[in-house]
Amino acid sequence: MVDQGIVGVASADEGGLEQPESGGERPQRADARRNRERLVTSARQVFAEEGGGASMEAIARQAGVGVGTLYRHFPQRIDIVEAVYLDDVDELVRAAEEAVTDLEPWPAVVAFLEAFVRYAQRKRTFLNELREAFDKNPELRSLCRERIDDAMELVIDRAQRAGVIRTDVGSADLIQLVMPMCTNASVTEDQSTRLLAMILDGLRAPS
Repeated sequence: MVDQGIVGVASADEGGLEQPESGGERPQRADARRNRERLVTSARQVFAEEGGGASMEAIARQAGVGVGTLYRHFPQRIDIVEAVYLDDVDELVRAAEEAVTDLEPWPAVVAFLEAFVRYAQRKRTFLNELREAFDKNPELRSLCRERIDDAMELVIDRAQRAGVIRTDVGSADLIQLVMPMCTNASVTEDQSTRLLAMILDGLRAPS
């Protein structure tokens, strides 16, 4: 079965901040959120460049924070892996929502599947770490898979109702068709582009 997702853990120090001497704790909370977001963004970049075995020190260095800040937000290395992947899933869901809001049914299908390919290809660099995360928390994996399925259905069902794609292909079928193409490290970017074009051609409703 194709690995679909994991939900990241919450920041370890979001709820345990010291009270400032004045002005309440909102500024510190905002700063903690910004640090966490910067760490997740930096971890994604470091994983892309160095693979899933990238060190925590490299992630902290990329984010411009001390390694202690990284460990306060993500006490274990697997926590930052989960957070990066959860952020990727959030981005994919937003892509589906924006596609059906902003685009006509067929362009929405194209835009979402392009976003899906980008999402899936990001997994290549830390697949082993993701499998460890899936083993650690299969329930969260299932919840994240459900979000991905729902995002795909949102786009595909709308296009089917509009009559622009064939009705004998479901969203689950499409995920199984596209995902292996994306996660196979031997498939080049050019090949992915060509394969996606073929998939889209096959999806079109008969004239």
